[in-house]
Amino acid sequence: MKKLILMGRSESGKTTLKQALSREKIQYYKTQYIHYDDILIDTPGEYAQTRHLGYALALYAYEADVVGLLVAATEPYSLFPPNITCMVNRDVIGIVTKINDPKANRRLAESWLRNSGCREIFFVDSVTGEGVDEILAYLNCPREKNQSRDFHANSA
Repeated sequence: MKKLILMGRSESGKTTLKQALSREKIQYYKTQYIHYDDILIDTPGEYAQTRHLGYALALYAYEADVVGLLVAATEPYSLFPPNITCMVNRDVIGIVTKINDPKANRRLAESWLRNSGCREIFFVDSVTGEGVDEILAYLNCPREKNQSRDFHANSA
C-alpha cells in the first residue's frame, strides 16, 4: 500500500481523515507534530500556513508515495498556489473534505485543487465514511509509472 501524507490548513480535516482511513473512532484533537502511521503521515496545519514551516513539508513528502492536498468544502480560500503540484516528484491528489456540511461548496474547493494541479480529486465526509474507501482503493493500486521520472532514469 502506498503511503499518503496529508497537507492542508488547520481544521481542513486532516486528522479526522487519518482516523477514518485507519478505521479509528473519530474524535477531535489538535495535531501538534508530524504523526507517522503505517500508511499515513498527518501534519499540523501550521506547517502549510507558515512559510518557514512549509519547507519542512517538502522534506516530509519524500517519506510518502502520495501527497494529499486537503481543502475543506467550507473554506473561504485555498492555501495552495496555482500549479504547485509540479514542484513535487510524487503523485499528488486533491481531497475535498466536509462535503456534507450545510455550508459546503464542493465545486469551489474542487476548482482550487484543480488550479493547484491535482488531476485526481476525492470527495470525503470522514464522519460518515463517504469517499474513504475510494482513497484506500487508490492507495492499494500498484504505483503507476510517471513518464517524466522514467524519462530521466532512462536518459542517464
